[in-house]
Amino acid sequence: MLLLKDRGFVHRLPSEITPQTVFEGRRRLLAGMGAAATLGLRNASAQSATKAVPLASVRSNVLGAITIDKPTPLSDVTSYNNFYEFGTDKSDPARRAHTLKTRPWTVAIEGAVKKPAPIDIDDLLKLAAMEERVYRLRCVEGWSMVIPWVGYSLAELIRRVEPTGNAKFVQFVTLADPAQMPGLSSSVLQWPYVEALRIDEAMHPLTMLAFGLYGQTLPNQNGAPVRLVVPWKYGFKSAKSIVKIRLVEQQPATSWSLAAPEEYGFYSNVNPKVDHPRWSQATERRIGDSDLFAKKRPTLMFNGYEAQVGSLYAGMDLKKHF
Repeated sequence: MLLLKDRGFVHRLPSEITPQTVFEGRRRLLAGMGAAATLGLRNASAQSATKAVPLASVRSNVLGAITIDKPTPLSDVTSYNNFYEFGTDKSDPARRAHTLKTRPWTVAIEGAVKKPAPIDIDDLLKLAAMEERVYRLRCVEGWSMVIPWVGYSLAELIRRVEPTGNAKFVQFVTLADPAQMPGLSSSVLQWPYVEALRIDEAMHPLTMLAFGLYGQTLPNQNGAPVRLVVPWKYGFKSAKSIVKIRLVEQQPATSWSLAAPEEYGFYSNVNPKVDHPRWSQATERRIGDSDLFAKKRPTLMFNGYEAQVGSLYAGMDLKKHF
């Protein structure tokens, strides 16, 4: 097991580490949510696959303030999911993911790094200061959510394992255990599920290793015990239940680009000007909108994070590199 020494991570904008109730109150104030409503949400998910546990010592983060939309109700976040390892229907993960065992759990760090090793999930939890960040999640099917994630920048982990000069891409391999995941009997994808980012995308401060949401540990159906969150890309780029992180020199194949390369490119940036072959990406439906007849909203370039990440793709043809 790799022992990771805390090298004194300093938050970009230092703030006090606050109790869960305090930072929840700050988030509610920012989003305009009443205290009673949010407390009700925390108990509303009757379909939750596991009992959530509060995460201690979580900082608020200015990165989370980039998204000031009203957070999606917890009951929707935990009952409307894409997690094909448990089924292709949006309700399947919440009904079936109770079979997922999240302890013991290790994440193997492999490839072009100086310190390859398996890392226990509890060591990962202690690696850097935990932060709450409210990010939009935009799925390729045309729906979106706003979720208060808890975790820290993936760059914290990558720096500590010391990439070599050959590391150009970061590949993420997820759990594939038929005994725990009934959806693996489907041939919709090749298993295990694999995703990847360019190294500069992976090192961007917005790219997050998430261990929780709404101040609590990740429910199984949301990718427990650790998942990726890349807020400017379509949701399928955010690999769930990660068991391997591999740094490589060549661009690796990814699950959806293997399954349907004409529909799902490697980059998969949210771009309203590039339609999916079977539907437009110009608008989206926000899950949890109280008005059943609410109009769809325009899709934002890079999911609204263009100012933060647009420079990563300067000079690229984003219709060709979709």
